[in-house]
Amino acid sequence: MKNMKKSVVLQERIEKKIFLSRGKKVMLDRDLAGLYEVSTKALNQAVKRNIERFPDIFMFQLTSKEKDELVTNCDRFKLLKHSSSLPYAFTEQGVAMLSSVLKSKRAIQVNIHIMITFTKIRELLATHKDLQRKIEDMESKYDEQFKIVFETISQLLEPPIPEKPKGRIGFVQ
Repeated sequence: MKNMKKSVVLQERIEKKIFLSRGKKVMLDRDLAGLYEVSTKALNQAVKRNIERFPDIFMFQLTSKEKDELVTNCDRFKLLKHSSSLPYAFTEQGVAMLSSVLKSKRAIQVNIHIMITFTKIRELLATHKDLQRKIEDMESKYDEQFKIVFETISQLLEPPIPEKPKGRIGFVQ
C-alpha cells in the first residue's frame, strides 16, 4: 500500500513536469535531474558523453525566446530567468534513452514511472478525441430532428415586445 501511494505521488509530480514545446510533449533537463536526484550538470554531462543516442527528435535545446515564454507563462520556471544556459527538452523517447545513460536504480524506477505517465496522457488524449468525434456525429445526425425544438426554445428566450403605453384613465388636474 505504501509503495502504491508513493507511485501515485511520483506520477502526479511527473505529470506536472510534462509540457508542450514545438508540438511535442517534453520534460526539461532540470526537472528530470530533480526526479533522478542528480544535478542538472551531471545529467547533461552524461547526455553529452553519449550524444549519439540523442538525435533531435529525442532532445533539443530551447531557444532564448522559448525559455523566456516558459518563464513568463509558468511560475515554476522563474529560476530559469537569470540562467545563462539554455535548458534541454527531452521527448518521451529521449527520456527512455536516459535510462541507458543513467544507470542508477533510482533512474530505472523513475524512468518506468515516466513512461507509464506518458502512456496515460496519450490514452487520455485519444479518449478525448473519440468523445469529441462522437458528440460531433450526434450533433450532425440530430440537428434536423431538433431544429424545431431549438427554434421554439430561442423564441421563448427572446424578450417580449413591449406593449404600447395606455392612456391614463381618470381626472387629470
